[in-house]
Amino acid sequence: MYSSVNTIWVLLGAALVFLMQAGFAMCEAGFTRAKNTGNILMKNLMDFCIGTPTYWILGFGLMFAGSGAIVGGLDPFVRGDYSAILPAGVPLFAYLIFQTVFCATSATIVSGSMAERTKFISYCLYSFCISAFIYPVSGHWIWGGGWLAQMGFHDFAGSTAVHMVGGVCACIGAAILGPRIGKYDDEGKPRAILGHSLSLGALGVFILWFCWFGFNGCSTVGMEGDDTIVSAGLIFVTTNMAPAVASVVTMVYTWIRYKKPDVGMTLNAALAGLVAITAGCDVVSPAGAAAIGIIAGLLLPISVNFFDTVLKIDDPVGAISVHGVCGATGTILTGLFSTSEGLLYGHGAHFLLVQCLGVAVTALWAAVMITVVFQVIKHTIGLRVSQEEELKGLDITEHGLPSAYGGFAFVYDDTPDGLPIPAAPAVSVQEAVPVEAVPPVSAEAAPVGGVKMTRVDILCKMERFDALKRAMFNIGITGMTAFNVMGCGEQRGKTEGYFRGAKVEATMLPSIQVSIVVSKVPVSLVVDTARKVLYTGAYGDGKIFVYNVENVVKVRTGEQGYDALQDEGA
Repeated sequence: MYSSVNTIWVLLGAALVFLMQAGFAMCEAGFTRAKNTGNILMKNLMDFCIGTPTYWILGFGLMFAGSGAIVGGLDPFVRGDYSAILPAGVPLFAYLIFQTVFCATSATIVSGSMAERTKFISYCLYSFCISAFIYPVSGHWIWGGGWLAQMGFHDFAGSTAVHMVGGVCACIGAAILGPRIGKYDDEGKPRAILGHSLSLGALGVFILWFCWFGFNGCSTVGMEGDDTIVSAGLIFVTTNMAPAVASVVTMVYTWIRYKKPDVGMTLNAALAGLVAITAGCDVVSPAGAAAIGIIAGLLLPISVNFFDTVLKIDDPVGAISVHGVCGATGTILTGLFSTSEGLLYGHGAHFLLVQCLGVAVTALWAAVMITVVFQVIKHTIGLRVSQEEELKGLDITEHGLPSAYGGFAFVYDDTPDGLPIPAAPAVSVQEAVPVEAVPPVSAEAAPVGGVKMTRVDILCKMERFDALKRAMFNIGITGMTAFNVMGCGEQRGKTEGYFRGAKVEATMLPSIQVSIVVSKVPVSLVVDTARKVLYTGAYGDGKIFVYNVENVVKVRTGEQGYDALQDEGA
């Protein structure tokens, strides 16, 4: 006999957990740069779309094989007995979709840590592997009647089974990929690479928090009976308590350490508290949930700093710390704070040791298997995009999408000085004049009684700005101003890519305008250097404008002319 109440509860949970994909997509898009937004959204979409048939064909059978199910058991031509693993009164397919969305959550965690530098085809392949066997095998140990479940390991809704597995895979992937260009300076110190929209990041956090009530609360897989109803109420309270307390603790911690409360870190702390409470949300008291939130709130910024500065693993969204570290910690803390079995409630150390063992072996399984997967991909089709593709952005290079924001240009200079100047990409030359054949630019003599000043405006492609900037610094330019601009030359209607199958005819293309006023450095050197850096021989390389400057006034000191261009000590 099926129970309508239990079935509706499970399906409600499946719908809420599915909506977490939107939360992850908004978080990851907001905490990364605009030029990779479309790529991030595509990866989050494909996590679920690849994971759904993969988990149906392979994963579900592997995960619950110990309970009588077999691989392919959902195929009508292959008979499998799933009765032993189904919750009371819940039909098979309701339980299938409920488990599918949990699998997709584990897979999508990885995309944030490997953002902005991973090949899309490679991402699709390892996402398939996570859904096909990495998550299902350890999930069988924990939830499918496997050996950890038989030992009494407790992970109610997936701090370890879902989040830590995803976090471990994310850590290994980010380590193998290496950091994004410009993440570390010459001394190895990390540099902040700002995400383009904190609003999207915050929206993602609130979506995830809301959906977590389904993630944890609906994991009761039923709402019949007084005990289950009481348990669901407790789960909602503890699920809300831990992230709230964690956010407060992280806010205070960053306020003390950095003299200002850190917005991005505090948003991440809410997720850290949610991940940490997921394992024991049904067996800890509200006070225990608060304690877990305190620990997660302290651990998160320490962990982020450790991976950033000590291990030098570049994690754009902090997923390793949020899901991996806090997932493992929350599972272990259940061994302390469980009111029925916890060490702090006088029940001995056995349960705590089981929790530690479960975390360790699951982490080891995920680490070994995903390392094999990543190494195979790396040495076959490749895991990371080229330097030029990374600088240009994955939206245009991986998907042919000129902009995920319909023409709005978002450029933030996040590369340090001193890096090698990247070479321009090879292109087919279209009746181009070789750069060496161009006569040098002549400069007028300095005016009587003063030093000649010249303004040079350079229009260039967005992806060549970094190379231009570094080349200018190398010849002694001490200051410049850059603008996001839109423009076109005679070659109107240049096709930049496709959107929903239609060619994008961008008559006004996003570009960068760099303005430099020079006095010491010869104008001809500036022009020649810029041409050599920007030259490809193709249409759209840019233009250089040279103007005479009558005067310059420094606002702070009132100095004029040549003196206004000099800083103290120059």
